[in-house]
Amino acid sequence: MVELETNALKSKVEELLSSVPEFVDSEKHLKVNVIKDYAERGDVKLIELLLKNKQTKKTFFTPILDSFVFNTAQFKEFLEYNSGCNSYSKYLGQIGLYSGDISLIDRDEVVLNFPFKDCVLEGGQRKEDGDDTYYEFDEKNDKYIERQGKRREVFFNEVLARDEIDNLFSPKAFCNAKRFELGKNKKAKESEFNSFNRDAEVNKNRGLAEDTITDNLIVKGNNLLALQSLKEEFAGKVKLVYIDPPYNTGSDDFKYNDNFNHSSWLTFMKNRLETAKELLSENGSIFVQCDDNEMAYLQILMNEIFDFIQIVEIKMNEGAANEFQNPFMPKNCEYGLLYAKNYNARKYKPIWVERD
Repeated sequence: MVELETNALKSKVEELLSSVPEFVDSEKHLKVNVIKDYAERGDVKLIELLLKNKQTKKTFFTPILDSFVFNTAQFKEFLEYNSGCNSYSKYLGQIGLYSGDISLIDRDEVVLNFPFKDCVLEGGQRKEDGDDTYYEFDEKNDKYIERQGKRREVFFNEVLARDEIDNLFSPKAFCNAKRFELGKNKKAKESEFNSFNRDAEVNKNRGLAEDTITDNLIVKGNNLLALQSLKEEFAGKVKLVYIDPPYNTGSDDFKYNDNFNHSSWLTFMKNRLETAKELLSENGSIFVQCDDNEMAYLQILMNEIFDFIQIVEIKMNEGAANEFQNPFMPKNCEYGLLYAKNYNARKYKPIWVERD
């Protein structure tokens, strides 16, 4: 490795990067992940900044004929492993899987691969979506009879089925909209729906555009289609996303798709997590509840999309129901995976509970 760990170079790089507002947080600390993303994309702003300085130009660029080629890997390695003093070890920065000296994630190599990862799974979640309708010819009565069968999921490849995905993700019209307001005796009362409320004062307090919808919305239907339809109005504005997905337990008590195998379940989750990230504000967080059936896979998947904060263990009620689910070793807890869109920008208020 080139001798990158001199204090002079560190100071110069920090000085240059700190001059760009996008590269620092509110406390003037460098946003390393953001800078690495700019480097991977060959962003003109970053390249120009480093080219103008003789020291960084010499260190991070290779002269070829009349041009200079940016050494992305070397620059990212500097950001990843650089420390505040010359007592340097490149193995202190990050735990993970490596190929040589570079982590697999930093090499853009996928740690968690699974069938259909490059696809979109519509994944109906309503009771009505639990069955497919088909017709079978009845020779005795010489007519077709309508039958119901278990829903067969269709995976749309992101390249081959581009038209289908574009149609799936395009905004949808919300039909049969109803408005409910708090009436007498604190009971919900249905009233006429004409348009959405957009309270400018409420939006001002929330730091949102004054024409943002301020109604509380309940959308019945496919959650992926609903999320895609909400993007135009709420992208980058949501503080918290909570997801309680199917646990992939194989239970048939409720006719929705709670029996995905690992690959289709992960595809189902990946599509929705990526869309949820687009809805989150820069300081927003996401909380996903699951059990041990998919917890390990889900954590790796979410590590690729969000910034990890915490795993919360949720104690379950004791009783025969848990023993019925797994008589060999009844489960007594579930998990909540808490992640941020941007770890350094996250904001939340802990609620402390006194113990008896």
